[in-house]
Order: sequence, then structure tokens, then C-alpha cells
Amino acid sequence: MANRYYLNEEKYPRYGNCVFISHQRNDKEIAKTIANYIYRSGLDIYFDEYDMSIDRDDPQSVVNAIKNGIRRSTHMLCILSQNALQSKWMPWEIGYGYERLQVAGITVKEISKGVLPEYLQIVPILRGTRSLNTFIANTMGRIEKSLIDEQKIYSASMMSHPLDSILDWSL
Repeated sequence: MANRYYLNEEKYPRYGNCVFISHQRNDKEIAKTIANYIYRSGLDIYFDEYDMSIDRDDPQSVVNAIKNGIRRSTHMLCILSQNALQSKWMPWEIGYGYERLQVAGITVKEISKGVLPEYLQIVPILRGTRSLNTFIANTMGRIEKSLIDEQKIYSASMMSHPLDSILDWSL
């Protein structure tokens, strides 16, 4: 799995869009599923779980890696769950990235719009598979149907969608 972090900017200059995946550690499997779905579409990602340079026991290492990932990204997608609402890192990431990136959130099934903190109520909120597909297509400057036809993303109404267990398909 590629990760923007690993691109040596001298050898591989920044190109195209990159989505920074912001998530709470307890949601890493959900975030990994969403990150892989986005990456499969052809978008580059930064996902800290794929960043082998991070020493998770060293807060400075974590901060440096996150800052670097945000600087190399064009978009931030915040995975919004009950765990995320308790996170101490996510508000910091969003604050650091807010002026640098296009920030959006995506709610997992258990989250309603009413429970989002005020700092998230001012960013676009994706509510499910359909809106995630639209986000991917818009970020890539592509037509959603062509990405579906090329099997880069799956139709939101597809039976057994890979995101069915975590996102609402119809939103």
C-alpha cells in the first residue's frame, strides 16, 4: 500500500491530490477499510497506520509524522465515530490542517449529525457510501460513473459493498 509519506519529494515531486485519513486509534480497522477504498480508486492517501517511521511510544515522533503527512496532503477526511468524539489527537490534526487542506468528515453508522462538535459543523460531512463516492470523484476531477465502470469504486447500491458494515449506503 502506497502512502504519501514514503514519497521522496526530490525524487517524486508532489503530484495530484492526497487524502489524509484522520481517525481515532480505536477506529483503525474502520479507517483502514475506508483508506484502502479511497486508495483503490486511484487517490493517494496518507494513513498513519502505514507509516513505519512513527515510534508510537514517542509523542514527538507522532507529531512530526502527522505534520509531515498533513503538509503532503491536499484533503483531510476525518472518520467520525463515538471514539473520535473523545479523541485528543483528532481536534489537533484538524486544527493543524484546517488552513492547509480541504477538510471533510465522514460519519460511521452510529453517529448522527446532532452530536458533532461545533468545530466539525463547519466542514462538509459525508454521511455514507454514496457521498464518499461523490467526494472521491470530485477530488479526482472525475465522473463517478466512469470510476464505477472502471471498477475503481463500487456503486453505493451494490449488494455486498465493502463499506456496508461501517457506512450507510444510501447517503
